[in-house]
This record gives sequence, structure tokens and C-alpha cells, in this order.
Amino acid sequence: MNARETAEYMFEKDLFSQWLGIELVEIKDNYCLIKMPVKPEMINGLGTVHGGVTFAFADSALAFSSNNSGEAAVALNCYINFTKAAKNGDVLTAESILLNDTRKTAIYDITIKNQNDEVVAGFRGTVYKIGKKVTDLKVL
Repeated sequence: MNARETAEYMFEKDLFSQWLGIELVEIKDNYCLIKMPVKPEMINGLGTVHGGVTFAFADSALAFSSNNSGEAAVALNCYINFTKAAKNGDVLTAESILLNDTRKTAIYDITIKNQNDEVVAGFRGTVYKIGKKVTDLKVL
């Protein structure tokens, strides 16, 4: 499978990303651009997108970029910096770019922007390559 086919295979089984409303926009080797509409149920008590939603969105980008080679990788460490509040009705994109790749780990930089091309958050994720194929993992 190529990178796009692998990401689509994963997405088909990723009910959480589907529930978030994520769309795979562009998939290339070790790269992805995904999109997500902000829905009312994503809003916190202060009227902005819950930070956990933004983190989860970035984590999905990490998954689709770091696994699209077909070799399974899991998050080892991730952190996020929130730079601008997202609001109900916004459409967010997350672009995941490979920064460093070793035999067992890789580091990705994910930038989340709103529909006005304003940076909402910056996310950095390190993944651990588990030595298995994505297609060999059992999904409930």
C-alpha cells in the first residue's frame, strides 16, 4: 500500500477520528494534512474549543503521518502550545511534517491553523516504531 492507502486503511478503523469529523486532505510519505470542523459539542465553558479536542486533532495528524509508511508507530511523548483560541464554526487544519527519523523513533512537528490561516496551536510528537506492520495489528 502507498502512503494514502495506508492512511485510509487506518482512518477506516479510527472511529475516534471519524467522530471528530476529520477529513484526510493530503497524504504523502511521513506527512499529512487533515481538516476538522469545530462543532458545538467541542466548546468548553469559556466558549472556546476544549484543549483536549485540539490535542486529539494533532494526535490524529501524528498518527496518520507517522504510520503511513506501513510500519506501526505509537506516541512516546507529545506536547502542545496553544497560541490562539478556536471557536465554534471554525475549520481547523493540522499539517504534520517529519523533523527527525531514526531506526526506532521519529519526531514530527504539527501546526494547527484555522480557516484564516492563523496558527491555533503547535504540537510536537515523538513516536516509537514498534516493529510491526499497521495491517498486522488487530483492531476491535
